[in-house]
Amino acid sequence: MTGGLFAIVGPSGAGKDTLMAAAAAHLPELSLVRRVITRPEAAGGEDFEGVDAAEFERRAAAGAFVLHWRAHGLRYGIPASVREVIAAGRPALFNASRAMLGEAVAMFPALRILYVTARPEILAQRLRARGRESAEEIALRLERAALPLPQGLTVCEIDNSGPLEEAVARLVTLLQPVRA
Repeated sequence: MTGGLFAIVGPSGAGKDTLMAAAAAHLPELSLVRRVITRPEAAGGEDFEGVDAAEFERRAAAGAFVLHWRAHGLRYGIPASVREVIAAGRPALFNASRAMLGEAVAMFPALRILYVTARPEILAQRLRARGRESAEEIALRLERAALPLPQGLTVCEIDNSGPLEEAVARLVTLLQPVRA
């Protein structure tokens, strides 16, 4: 495997973090980018660095992020250190927001976008099971799940409605280098 930058996107509950962890177990050279988020680390979910809003803004102003955006009332940042991983020839995978993909592709034209989906009933079940949102918040997340990706982007889809092993196999295949 050679370097490259991959963004994984999809609605809440699609299984992005689970797939990322499984891909890293199959591909030891894969670097999972640890996002910086303005929420407490104790909130759980993915492996991230939690900071307060003031610290996030300080880092953003200092150029600590190659990409940063707002979503769900929080700030998210991709550390600038991802450039070193790519320059070293290693692949890097980060969890992204659909809304920032245009900016991400403008900054990284070779970015490969991996779109994880799951049937609505599966999403609802997973969101309820994680216990982080109210019924109203879950309903809003399910509504947003139907929002389209920005037009004009090349996207590889991964359906994670069935057995996890099938989705992992698809992701691992997509993370392989593009052959010329």
